[in-house]
Amino acid sequence: MNELRMATLPQLLRQHATDTPHRLSQRHKVRGIWREFSFQDVQRQVRQIALGLHAMGIRRGETIALIGENEPQHYWAEFAAHALGCKVISMYPDLTADEVQYLMSDGQAVCMFAQDQEQVDKGLEVQDQLPGLRAIVYWDDTGMWSYQQPLLHTLISVQELGAQIDRDNSSLYDRFVDAGTPDDIAVLSYTSGTTGKPKGVILTHRSLIDNAQRLASATDVHPGGEYLSYIAPAWATEQFFGITLGLALPMVVNFPEGPEQVLSNIRELAVEVMTFAPRQWESMASSVQAHMLDAGPIRRGIYKWGLRIGHSVKVARLDGKPVHWLDRLLHPLADALVLHPLRDQLGLTRLRVASCGGATMAPDVFRMFHAMGIPLRNIYGSTEIGLLTCHQGDRFDLETVGTWMCGHREAGPSLEWRVSPDGELQIRGGSPFLGYYRRDDSVESKVQDGWYQTGDAVTQTDLGELVFLERLSDLKRLRGGETFPPQFVETRLRFSPFIKDIMTVGDEARAFVAALINIDMSVLSRWAEEKRIGFSTFTDLSQRPEIAELIGKEIDRVNQFLPAHARVRRFANFPKELDPDEGELTRSRKLRREFLAQRYNALIEGLYDGSSSVELDIPVTYQDGRQSNFKVTVFLHDAGDAQAVQSDVTSVRSF
Repeated sequence: MNELRMATLPQLLRQHATDTPHRLSQRHKVRGIWREFSFQDVQRQVRQIALGLHAMGIRRGETIALIGENEPQHYWAEFAAHALGCKVISMYPDLTADEVQYLMSDGQAVCMFAQDQEQVDKGLEVQDQLPGLRAIVYWDDTGMWSYQQPLLHTLISVQELGAQIDRDNSSLYDRFVDAGTPDDIAVLSYTSGTTGKPKGVILTHRSLIDNAQRLASATDVHPGGEYLSYIAPAWATEQFFGITLGLALPMVVNFPEGPEQVLSNIRELAVEVMTFAPRQWESMASSVQAHMLDAGPIRRGIYKWGLRIGHSVKVARLDGKPVHWLDRLLHPLADALVLHPLRDQLGLTRLRVASCGGATMAPDVFRMFHAMGIPLRNIYGSTEIGLLTCHQGDRFDLETVGTWMCGHREAGPSLEWRVSPDGELQIRGGSPFLGYYRRDDSVESKVQDGWYQTGDAVTQTDLGELVFLERLSDLKRLRGGETFPPQFVETRLRFSPFIKDIMTVGDEARAFVAALINIDMSVLSRWAEEKRIGFSTFTDLSQRPEIAELIGKEIDRVNQFLPAHARVRRFANFPKELDPDEGELTRSRKLRREFLAQRYNALIEGLYDGSSSVELDIPVTYQDGRQSNFKVTVFLHDAGDAQAVQSDVTSVRSF
């Protein structure tokens, strides 16, 4: 395909609005009605917002923060900030006020765009800690009638101010846009903060276009394709995919009515391009499996038969293996009876580009979607250095993260890579890592002799596909000297519809691998009701012996495919749902391992000293801000070979 134009995002928007003003750019469902915006419409909104901000004193080089769900106004505000030469920080909508304060303070934000009353309240709560904050602009005024703070402005009032400026000086906006260059800082994309405070990665317009080019070259995406904007723009992948590629290619960017309506909106749209994090794909797979738990034996049997046929045909072709003639003959029937209805129920009948990124996901999940006829592919990269590899072509290994992408010729030299003697992936070329915002020597700490140190342990297959193993810092060594990759074990266990999250534990002081399980309440509650198992709360359900037996069987199933030293020998179910507000998960739903290990240390010690139960007492914060202590008895269980477990526990005691 043709190479994308290297320019700033507002320059690309202006070009589309000039060349194809009536071409559809965005679509948003509001109160049950889809509203459509052409490029001319989007350009008018962005132009008015940018000029309104200028009239309010916002100047080139300053930082604007954005918080809210994926809605057109979120995109418009970002494009308007770029038009003025400002950089943006996009924040996850479920951040706490303290987290908002940290990001805005670290990024030196002078203006905050907020979706609604909930987000405005966060800004007002911490305004005294943000002396540089000059304005809070909100676009949903529901419940805001009594707010009188001088910092507050409606988006409409800002646009009215901008429209007046435009009438008085019609060339001002174009002068701002013309002053922009691809090397202007566009975004401060904050890391997830799994091991410390989040840091703002500097992304220029050049790096955004470069990564959009990598996506366009590696996937079957085409101009005019229908794209679903669901993952938060706070995640760099949405900056590359929905915001940049959606504008540069361009695509039609669709915004769901709200997080709760995503699945129903997907069915209405039947989008062609969609990217999710592993948790969302796993949740979708679990929902299919959970619904089949409610089905009768005949329907369940037909479902299993159809999925088996789909697997034997689609996955075999993907692996380059021969397909049995009978399965090939039966596939159209299986597709008509099972596979197409499944795709239709999920709203994925027209999906051509389906990608998964941000973390590892079990190959079994990929195989399930491919069996259904959904071409799900892995994407691998990092916020600092961008997207690197992707499943490409008609054949690829689902155990890998694909082959190397091609960047933009104007971004820098072609991507090069090597593996260090200790197994670390190192990258050179493409749009370079420019450092963490306001962190001196951050480039020098990550780049040596021109090679960016990813910190990822990888290998390569004979066919040249990259295999991600684990973060080097997360590789664990047991007391016997064997190493094991925690994520490798965890991703395979998360394929179970009953397991939402899992954290494996084990180190040089431990003789075996153990696990802490976060059960999937929505699935297991239905399973328990079907089995006539009584329960009252998440805590009650998680500690039921029937649930422990079920989870134990899921662990045993995965243990069969692991080396003996990497098998999970003991486990416990978390007595409460893991919560990002408690610091147990990042906002992108990754485990905060160090924090969890400290908070649930009593559980971990109990797993290794042979205890059958542990009295847990941990502090918790409720949604209304109240703090209390959570006291509960948690039961610990053996998995796999009980004799081996007891042998290891005995050796730990004697040690």
